[in-house]
Amino acid sequence: MEQKKAPIYEALLKHKLERIVHFDVPGHKGGRGNKELTEFLGENCLKVDVNSMKPLDNLNHPVSVIKYAQELAAEAFGANSCFFIVNGTTAAVQAMVMSVCKAGEKIIMPRNVHKSAINALVLSGAIPVYVNPGINKRLGIALGMSIIDIEKTIKKNPDAKAILVNNPTYYGICSNLRKIVEIAHKYNMMVLVDEAHGTHFYFEENLPVSAMEAGADMAAVSMHKTGGSLTQSSILLCGENVNSDYIRQVINLTQTTSASYLLLSSLDLARKNLVLNGKEIIRKIIELSQYARDEINKLGGYYAFSKELIDRDAIYDFDITKLSVNTRDIGLSGVEVYDILRDEYGIQIEFGDLSNILAVISSGDRDMEIERLVSALYEIKRIYSKDSTSIYDHNYINPEVVYTPQKAFYSNKKSVPIKNSKGKISGEFIMAYPPGIPILAPGERITEEIIDYIIYNKEKGSLLMGTEDMNIENIKVMEE
Repeated sequence: MEQKKAPIYEALLKHKLERIVHFDVPGHKGGRGNKELTEFLGENCLKVDVNSMKPLDNLNHPVSVIKYAQELAAEAFGANSCFFIVNGTTAAVQAMVMSVCKAGEKIIMPRNVHKSAINALVLSGAIPVYVNPGINKRLGIALGMSIIDIEKTIKKNPDAKAILVNNPTYYGICSNLRKIVEIAHKYNMMVLVDEAHGTHFYFEENLPVSAMEAGADMAAVSMHKTGGSLTQSSILLCGENVNSDYIRQVINLTQTTSASYLLLSSLDLARKNLVLNGKEIIRKIIELSQYARDEINKLGGYYAFSKELIDRDAIYDFDITKLSVNTRDIGLSGVEVYDILRDEYGIQIEFGDLSNILAVISSGDRDMEIERLVSALYEIKRIYSKDSTSIYDHNYINPEVVYTPQKAFYSNKKSVPIKNSKGKISGEFIMAYPPGIPILAPGERITEEIIDYIIYNKEKGSLLMGTEDMNIENIKVMEE
């Protein structure tokens, strides 16, 4: 019955009724100080955009309504404890890494991690030991983590403190999480899961196993991606072997002291909605996703992939809510299809890479939107398709790591044209966003293949970022 409660939301409703006179921040004073903003966002929104105060608790040291809301979330997700994060899942991933690894200590991770994980290495000084994922060249995607590769890496690095796993990947690929936990715990290593795209795993038994159910020690979960909360709101789940009081201290190193109650209340209400209605919501998403896959695959030229990829190793399982579609056979990159859908058909999908597009489907979608997407893809194939031989066959390049990310990032650097940087050691990132997986990270050697890949991404219209040079023409490299 307690899961029907929403403590932060209820406290904010009570606060609104009390008609408090505010001589605190924020300066818009319930919206009166900025009429245009109030008209845009609504008076109800501005009136609950408030500062921390005793009746509303404090996220950095919760003792009442936020504490209660986090306890309800921990129960709902099967965790020992839970932290609300308002700096995005980036902050949750960084808190995981920085809480288990000090400077000079090793952490095992796949190289196709989100930039937030490598940023955590820059901040903490931890040393990455990369397990390079397999690559499906037909689809042009990196896969999950093979158990054989993980066992080899752990045996070579028994002093590593933890292993970090992406589960699921952006494309829906899942690793054998239960087995990874079993092996890591045998060697007294913590298991951290970047579960940014897996909120829904906790509320439907016909989906891949969730991190907490698999026995992981911590999981960073993007509630805003598939859980229904506001953008930038996230949670960090902790298992029973974790000192949650220490985790809170680490979170507070980077989390704001001015937490948004809009984000906090959205986490509170999203958790309540998932507990009460999650099964129904997710089953509808699964039905819509499967219908969309079936219809797209009938078009020819596209391949909306799913569980047929499962090999019980690097593709141990697949998230069937993901509508991942390979576009190579129509001769267009995913980025090109992404742009045409938006510019010509008014359809905004999640992202496009060099070979694929991803459409995120939620309970807010209807049959008519799916039909509109399918029809647009048919038209794009009819109008724009061309020879496919020039399409790049993968979106991940195994790196040569020369120095740690921290050493390279803070080293003496000089700027050189990217096209002339072959053989140099990168001092900064280059990535396509989304999904935010670095093509090149600090400390890695720049090869001709990487240079060609960056140039190809630019030509296809990918949004590249990470370098000081906003035009992505030059890169900072370590001085020799």
